[in-house]
Amino acid sequence: MRKGSIAFSLVWLSAVWLILALVGTGFLLTDLYSRALDSSLINQLKFNIDAIASGTLDSTQPTFSDVAVQDPRFARASTGWYWVIRNEFGDVLATSRSAVGSVPPVLSGDFDTDNYRSEILSDESGNRIRAIERASTSNGRPLHITVTGNLDDNLALVGQFRGQTLTVLTAVGVALAIMSGIVARLALRPLDRLGRAIEKVREGEAQEITGTYPREIAPLAEEVNELLRSNTQILERARNQVGNLAHGLKTPLAVLRNEASAAAKSNALAKVVTAESDKMTQLVTTYLDRARIAARSAVVGKRADATMVMLRLVRVMQKLNQNVTIAFKRPDASLPWFRGDESDLEEMVGNLLDNACKFSHGSIAVTMAAERTPKAAFLVIRIDDDGPGLTEEEAQKVLRRGVRLDEKTPGSGLGLDIVKELVDVYGGSLQLKRSVLGGLLAELRLPAAKVGGLVRS
Repeated sequence: MRKGSIAFSLVWLSAVWLILALVGTGFLLTDLYSRALDSSLINQLKFNIDAIASGTLDSTQPTFSDVAVQDPRFARASTGWYWVIRNEFGDVLATSRSAVGSVPPVLSGDFDTDNYRSEILSDESGNRIRAIERASTSNGRPLHITVTGNLDDNLALVGQFRGQTLTVLTAVGVALAIMSGIVARLALRPLDRLGRAIEKVREGEAQEITGTYPREIAPLAEEVNELLRSNTQILERARNQVGNLAHGLKTPLAVLRNEASAAAKSNALAKVVTAESDKMTQLVTTYLDRARIAARSAVVGKRADATMVMLRLVRVMQKLNQNVTIAFKRPDASLPWFRGDESDLEEMVGNLLDNACKFSHGSIAVTMAAERTPKAAFLVIRIDDDGPGLTEEEAQKVLRRGVRLDEKTPGSGLGLDIVKELVDVYGGSLQLKRSVLGGLLAELRLPAAKVGGLVRS
């Protein structure tokens, strides 16, 4: 069961948080810059008011026509930079050259404790302006001095600053996102090493998890090793108990069978005891074999070279059945190994090959191949013969324990069933089909092991 990636989730969450944080930082910096510019403009305008107020004290003209401000922006029309001197009744006494021919701005707010008031207005040219007015007295005359500055210039500077800030913060965000991805990969690298170590145990390359891990992950590795040791101990105890049971039952059954056999000719009860003893012996052997198979196949960490096993079995079967030709072409080195116990592979393939030799008319073909699915890799062994073959119903029936379709052929009928049990233990499959040679095709599909860290296919 897999659900997403921890590294991807960390990078994704970090990226979302970075975007929100950096965008918020950009707008905050822009707002602070805008406030700083506005504060600077207000201080500059107040400085100009103080300069004009000083000029009115030194002026010799009743209309203050000789009052001037050195800033050249007050000399150009429609710039948003104006100054106006009014008397206590609101009559205009003097204006800057930039305000000539236009309507001077009029403020309506209340004065503060320092006799200043400020508003944001628009002039006749459409400029947004910051206007500051001061109520003062010059040589005993009450005056209202108003000075304005162009806010559009500040807004243009704020827009440029916002663009530059977002560009810089975007670059910083990309760098931080890359760094978070690197950090996530480095932080999760011990998990990758732990996964590879567990895979080595499962593939038979190691008996336990080895290596040094961070303290957050080390307990997991230790628990897995403890689980493996516990599993091994449980299996060992199970094998010992199975062996003890076998030895405990064999002697009483042998005594019963021997005593009953001696009196079987003249005693009907002895005949029954002999027959039932034989059945009990067969049942005990069968279930002990099952326990042995399950215990042996449950051991994690084994693998076998299927090619070498098959070559060895073909040589043996060819010697035992000289009237049968077994065609087996050795596969190339890319064929994957079997992920399991070598003796189990010999038992499965040996039973199938032995059955093929018994029922063949003289020709057997053995092939081996690799098969990959999205979830796993398999080793596929196909054994074709030119014998009588089986129908679909017979193929299903013959896999049952002890079922024999041909009573004349030697055997107990347990071979295919044992093969099926081993196949089930390993999570593989066994299918009996019609062969291209005219007889039976036994197709054995088993889990493949990884060699050198990769599944060879």
